[in-house]
Amino acid sequence: MKEIQGQLDATGLRFAIVASRFNEIVVEPLVRGAVETLLRLGAEDDRITLLRVPGAFEIPGVAERAVRSGQFDAVICLGAVIRGATPHFDWVAGEAARGIGRLAATAAIPVIFGVLTTDTLEQAIERAGSKAGNKGTDSAFAAVEMAQLYRKIAQWNGADHDR
Repeated sequence: MKEIQGQLDATGLRFAIVASRFNEIVVEPLVRGAVETLLRLGAEDDRITLLRVPGAFEIPGVAERAVRSGQFDAVICLGAVIRGATPHFDWVAGEAARGIGRLAATAAIPVIFGVLTTDTLEQAIERAGSKAGNKGTDSAFAAVEMAQLYRKIAQWNGADHDR
């Protein structure tokens, strides 16, 4: 059995972070967590590009353009959709998840889903760095590992693999 996995080394990699401005009190800690993690793993500050969008609904379109630009090794999508009294939550959360998921399945580089979908503001804050860790940090770890894995798969010719 051959096992291939990515390492947590961001040296030389380029990242796009697509982050919504809506629910800024939650999204900003996610962005900080992602950037701090990328830097801690060896990324250079000038190889991290933050792309701001109005809300979570707009994330997939900008993420797709970031992928198509050929400028990045991974795209991290960060936002927060918090349930309210109307069905708006279902539409926005569903479309953001579908768009990012569709892009992740077809893109030549990793596209990481770091959009919180919670019932309350308190739950979102817990996942943005208080009680339940920071999903921005988790997303950055995933982006680095997956970017390294994609590179290894592209370099692997399978010559030593039984056919």
